[in-house]
Amino acid sequence: MNSALAKRLPLPSMIGLIAALASGALMAGALYFQYVVGLPPCDLCHWQRYPHIASIGLGLASVASLAVPRLAYVFALAAIAALFITAGIGLFHVGVEQHWWAGPQACSGRIPGGLSPAELKKYLFSAKMVRCDQAAWSMWGISMAGWNAILSAGVALMLSLRVARQIREHP
Repeated sequence: MNSALAKRLPLPSMIGLIAALASGALMAGALYFQYVVGLPPCDLCHWQRYPHIASIGLGLASVASLAVPRLAYVFALAAIAALFITAGIGLFHVGVEQHWWAGPQACSGRIPGGLSPAELKKYLFSAKMVRCDQAAWSMWGISMAGWNAILSAGVALMLSLRVARQIREHP
């Protein structure tokens, strides 16, 4: 980050900016995999994006509120919370991919038994094709959902520790 910018922005606005940039980078990566690599997202992938969108908006709101540090802190802390939320959804998604627990019926369920041929046809033709319980891509054995959980939680934890240090130093 440009040191001149860091000197001009108060801490809460800087924290919000970092949260927004981190979420923006993770969203850009997800969109790259979707539109360039051709890996369509499942329902849980979409669920992970919503907190990133919130984190971007809240982080930018903290920058816009730089003249009112308390308000900027509120926005920055909300952006950090959004990062923790997307990390939690990512962890849940990893559990679905690893078959530790069941995911949403719409993208990881089994075909219900006892359906008539007409009901089965209707069920199959309305079923989504992108499954939540199969990792479409992984690096070093960690899926995109896993990387989202790790990176989002890491940034959120780092920013939380910085806020805690600021509170201890300037109560």
